[in-house]
Amino acid sequence: MLILSRKIGESLIINDSIEVKVIDVNGDKIKLGIKAPADVKVLRSELCQTAEANRDSANSKNNKQLIEFIRDLK
Repeated sequence: MLILSRKIGESLIINDSIEVKVIDVNGDKIKLGIKAPADVKVLRSELCQTAEANRDSANSKNNKQLIEFIRDLK
């Protein structure tokens, strides 16, 4: 992992096409601006983790059994 120090207004460039700029620092929160091409997906890590957990839950054996049970009730 690369660790950098940046001040408000400073930025870094990734792969010549993605710019990450420090917009504001307030206590323990940092606002970042991200400029990237439209074909680059930018997601917060917690959204990726939630989506993965939801996928795992949907694919679990218990859910499949529940779906089969509901189908049998009809």
